[in-house]
Amino acid sequence: MALFSRTKKESPEKEEKKEEKRGVVVEPKERKTAKKEIGKTSGVLVKPLITEKSSYLSPYGQYVFEVALRTNKVEIAKAIERAYGVKPVSVNIIRVRGKKVRYGKTLGVTKKWKKAIVTLKPGDKIEVYEGV
Repeated sequence: MALFSRTKKESPEKEEKKEEKRGVVVEPKERKTAKKEIGKTSGVLVKPLITEKSSYLSPYGQYVFEVALRTNKVEIAKAIERAYGVKPVSVNIIRVRGKKVRYGKTLGVTKKWKKAIVTLKPGDKIEVYEGV
């Protein structure tokens, strides 16, 4: 009858409640949030856009990035601050619609995307053009 002699292991939450009833103070476990912070940055900024038009904006402290479709200005500003260590003054967003394309008889549309123009304080820089 070894089956009946086995005891069930209780979850850690139930054990903590029992210890609290006995008068033992239990400190809550710390939660890890570092992974969430890294994930938010990488999902927001897709890539910096390096074009002739965007290079004209850099002397004015403005930089252009392709961003995820569902992000807003606040999320983009936080992602820029985390990734480059520079706090933006303003963020402007532009939704670019997909272009109509044709491959032989087949008609289609390229995917829509979103770009952000980030303005920094005078004197701040983002090293985007290194190695280009």
